[in-house]
Amino acid sequence: MKKKIIFCSLLLSLGTVMAQEKKSNISGGFENNSQWYLNDKNLFDENLLPTQHPEQPFRSNSYLFVNYKIKNFTFGVQTEGYYDKALLNLNPKFEKANIATYFAQYKNEKIEATLGYFYEQFGSGLLLRSWEDRALGINNALRGARFVYKPTSYLTFKTLYGQQRTGFDVSEGKIYGFDTDFNVFEALKKENSELSVGFTFVGRDEKTTLVNPNFTNLTYGIGGRFNYSRNSFYASGEYNFKSKDAVVQVKNQIDNNLIKSGSALLFNMGYSKKGFGIDGTFRRLENMGFYSERLANKNAYNDMLMNYVPSLTKQHHYNLANIYVYQSQPGVILNDPSMVKAGEIGGQIDLYYNFKKGTHFGGKYGTKLAVNFSQYHGLSGDYFIYNPQDFQTKFIGFGQKYFSDINIEITKKWNSKWQSVFSYINQYYNKKFITEQYGVINTNVLAAEAIYKFGTNKSIRAQAEHLWADADKKNWASLLTEFNLSSKYTVYVTDMYNYGNDEPELRQHYFTVGNAYRLGSTRVSLSYGRQRDGLVCVGGVCRYVPASSGFSFSINTSF
Repeated sequence: MKKKIIFCSLLLSLGTVMAQEKKSNISGGFENNSQWYLNDKNLFDENLLPTQHPEQPFRSNSYLFVNYKIKNFTFGVQTEGYYDKALLNLNPKFEKANIATYFAQYKNEKIEATLGYFYEQFGSGLLLRSWEDRALGINNALRGARFVYKPTSYLTFKTLYGQQRTGFDVSEGKIYGFDTDFNVFEALKKENSELSVGFTFVGRDEKTTLVNPNFTNLTYGIGGRFNYSRNSFYASGEYNFKSKDAVVQVKNQIDNNLIKSGSALLFNMGYSKKGFGIDGTFRRLENMGFYSERLANKNAYNDMLMNYVPSLTKQHHYNLANIYVYQSQPGVILNDPSMVKAGEIGGQIDLYYNFKKGTHFGGKYGTKLAVNFSQYHGLSGDYFIYNPQDFQTKFIGFGQKYFSDINIEITKKWNSKWQSVFSYINQYYNKKFITEQYGVINTNVLAAEAIYKFGTNKSIRAQAEHLWADADKKNWASLLTEFNLSSKYTVYVTDMYNYGNDEPELRQHYFTVGNAYRLGSTRVSLSYGRQRDGLVCVGGVCRYVPASSGFSFSINTSF
């Protein structure tokens, strides 16, 4: 703590001295998310027990950050406060108030040097990505040094060293990284098309307490990638290899007898022009859990996660379509013959088409059609669960089916005031392999949305959904009404009703009444209602949220 205060004081002192010579610029922001949890005795969990009321019913997460820029220098600090504790099911390491991150940076056209905390992503992030997402409780910034050199507009070198943030501390593991990106066609002055290639190296050095480890302290990953585009066509690919390391199958247990390497293959290709687009993505992951500490693998908070392996499926904006949401499966489990996995293989295809105005299907204002299909399987191969445990997978081989989602969405503007959206979604969800619980669920979702505009910046949005499920929690119905009374003020009411549950106690209404007000760069919201238990996801990365009820308040402002 003393080191943080001294460092931040030095930053502010240096900035003050420089401010006396040159004009400066200060920017920043403040965010607060608070909840008052009520003791809802009519809200039950899956075991038919009343949800646990937290000992501290009021909880609040606050973030204040300030950036100070002077000429080519930028200094920044972020403080965080959690009172009395963080919101439910966030990392318990987030507690009380402290200085969270700080940095000093110098930047010109060719050089960028940073000391302190920083964020970085190499390629698609399959080997390294550090980022912040407060809704998910993720902040895995690196504390150390980062240097970027751009000798030309088409060539970039990056190198870094650091330890990853965990709570208000840093991990034991030390991270090294190097990345380069070269735009080939720009160097050759070739117009109307683009080709770039890149190379990545990431190392994680962590000592182990095991007496005779069968693995080394250093685990490294190397990767190569390309991006190509010409006119309406584009394609990109990336392959990453992770060196041998101990596998963590069970939380807080290193398997010294199962030492395996990992790999990731990602390929994307598409074609897009006005009114039409098609995009396809394929990904294969094998043993690609990568953490700054080995024992962090399997933790529920995405703590000390070094790489970025989101689920590559449709990100639905409907409530019921997000009950059975897919999570990527990069890890290894060899429990019994009926429960073995070492990764995933699959992908998705998106198709977009706009029916032109004046045609039979387009009508006066045109009609938009979007179709998406995604499917993921386990890796096929040979799995051995006894004496000793081991596995050998096929590089291209589809094993146990994990998940599929096929959906169609039609957006139609009827006149200058009315617009509607109709959607159908069919999902297959293998709960046993995705969440390591038993059950296979097949669902169908129908959803309709209508927007009516009246006056300037005024509208009403109504949304109705129904989900049919053949197992688990069975059928759901959902309604939402949103009133945008101006560009600044919104009021909404929503309810999700699990009316088809086999257990009468679990046939619950999950309702919310809320409003939000925006003035300039400040947004304030207040709501009351119930939160269903399940996953909250942002960009394909998820965290589990328990069932709760109460008041929620948030404020977000920048300056």
